[in-house]
Amino acid sequence: MDLTPAKALYIAVRAVDYFGMTLFLGGLLFLACLWKGGADQSGARKIVVVGWVLGFLGTVAAVGLEGAWIAQRPPSDFLDWDLISQVLDVHFGQIWFARTLLWLLGGVVLAQLLQRGRSAAGSMSWRTGLAAIGFGLVRTTGMTGHASESARPLLAQIADFLHVLGICAWLGGLAMLLFGVLSRRRADELATVLPRYSRLAMGSVLLIVAAGVVLTWQTLGSVAKLFDTDYGHTLLVKIAVLLVVLLIAQGSRSWVNRRLDFAVVLRGQHGTVRPFVYSVAAETVLVIVVLVAASLLVTASPGR
Repeated sequence: MDLTPAKALYIAVRAVDYFGMTLFLGGLLFLACLWKGGADQSGARKIVVVGWVLGFLGTVAAVGLEGAWIAQRPPSDFLDWDLISQVLDVHFGQIWFARTLLWLLGGVVLAQLLQRGRSAAGSMSWRTGLAAIGFGLVRTTGMTGHASESARPLLAQIADFLHVLGICAWLGGLAMLLFGVLSRRRADELATVLPRYSRLAMGSVLLIVAAGVVLTWQTLGSVAKLFDTDYGHTLLVKIAVLLVVLLIAQGSRSWVNRRLDFAVVLRGQHGTVRPFVYSVAAETVLVIVVLVAASLLVTASPGR
């Protein structure tokens, strides 16, 4: 893949957008379903705020950088209104403009959480708003990608939606564990939240793998393209990193099943929890690598 400066920055901001979305949606899902009390904790709040900021800025910057990349202009021209207006006239720009509006509405959902804390996380009206915004953000992620161009676009886009949803639940949850639950090491939270997240993570991983297989087949169409194209090579790297993450995740799950009770008895003593913290941190870093690979795939042609 030939990387111009504008294209390189475009890939970077797409990765920032993906990362922000996983922190925001995955973090809010974690608070709504697994740890309502975390909505009152500063660490958990910072995660979703950072996620919203990264997602919003990444989406806005992607519009201008798309224009600079396509027009073969320098990245510094990404705020040129002529370029932006040209992008907004095409399918990508219209979808990304709608995505920007969704991020603004997501800011309202976030503001409610910051204002009301736990009561918002347990509120049906707040959860309904989160579900609507989450559906829109996840859906728009795949509306401008290769899924919409496959031989069976409906099947590919459903697979893409489920794949992204699984990543959000998994990575957002890992961030919440690492910087929210585990940083506090409270025995009652460890005893209740970790088993819940372990089950959610297992379901998310199964969803990611199943949807990923369908999406790969619909996008490439043959196994040979995995080895004969730049797109396939990048995808193989993504798969290899994901396999390493799954091995580490299995170790985390084993710790929850075998050592969690002991850690709770010792009231979250640092030495007993440390191996799990390292495991979660390693998972988080490697899943971010997977997101970067996904950003590269967005701008690559499956046929090359």
